[in-house]
Amino acid sequence: MSKPVRVLVVDDSALMRKLIPQILAADRAIQVVGTAMDGAFALKKIAELQPDVVTLDLEMPRMDGLDTLREITRRFEIPVIIVSAHTRNAASAAFNALALGAFDFVSKPGDASSGNLQEIAGELAAKIKVAAQVGLRKITLPAPALARKRDKPLWRPVVAPTRVIGIGISTGGPNTLQYVLAQIPQEFLGTILVVQHMPAGFTEMFARRLDQHTLLHVKEAQSGDLLLAGRVLICPGDKHMKIHRSPAGFVVVLSDQERVNGHRPSVDVLFRSLAQEFGSSALAVLMTGMGADGAEGMGVVKSAGGLTLAQSPESCVVDTMPRAAIDRGHASRVIALEALAGTLQAECAAAPALKSEFVSLLR
Repeated sequence: MSKPVRVLVVDDSALMRKLIPQILAADRAIQVVGTAMDGAFALKKIAELQPDVVTLDLEMPRMDGLDTLREITRRFEIPVIIVSAHTRNAASAAFNALALGAFDFVSKPGDASSGNLQEIAGELAAKIKVAAQVGLRKITLPAPALARKRDKPLWRPVVAPTRVIGIGISTGGPNTLQYVLAQIPQEFLGTILVVQHMPAGFTEMFARRLDQHTLLHVKEAQSGDLLLAGRVLICPGDKHMKIHRSPAGFVVVLSDQERVNGHRPSVDVLFRSLAQEFGSSALAVLMTGMGADGAEGMGVVKSAGGLTLAQSPESCVVDTMPRAAIDRGHASRVIALEALAGTLQAECAAAPALKSEFVSLLR
């Protein structure tokens, strides 16, 4: 029997320091070896207890979560999972933490202060175990120089896309997706639809951050959004995203249907819709992430004649999502991360525009 994952819980709330160890105690593969009320105590406890994983709150006195994370990253080779409040400020801080090297984040329920953490128990335990298994993989993502805010046009011509690209991504996704999108020029002829496993309330800010770092137009998707060349639509948390052919053209449709593979949004839902609407013109991409969501949907796209791409496992923070598709034989090609943006550009440039009535209607 393998040793349990040793976890240090860091949170300024005495209630959270009691509840988080309690919900993790149900998993015998995890052992909470200590708690700390702020960053200063956490650094001492890490040196003393040598945990495998740290869970870290962001809003703390003396030394806040981001300063603590910087010190942990500098001094220790330990993956950190942010356990964040479900607020706009906390969402912004969580993305900053990911940029600083946090492994992933989990959002506390809105009623966490009343003692309800059970709904995140499974998610937190799963991420802790994956973090311990993967360790602190430092995937170098040099900042591309292409996307400069002052170069971004406020408006671009209404053009039908040549390809509709579905991207499924999870753990490690925010930094990785920003890296790819920042390399794509404003003349890009495709539409990109993204399912990032992320809770409701975080995807709008995620889309805004991406929009600030790319020459493409990125927004959180809404039902009725048209598929336009140069547009990137991020599926909202707790919604599924499909494509529908309306009298005006191809549009996004969001739904509250049941979770698929334990997820809402689910990559499989998006990929199946891509295959149904676009057949051989569909392009499905699976990138870094934990679990197998998207693997079967990618198989449906491939069976329909579409192109299926998987990020190379060695370039992933966590490789189980793309590897699940590769192992099933559903990936047409395996692409290194640094080559992915160029591959998407080339595939979109070589394809004719999709037939759609909405371009003539909007001109």
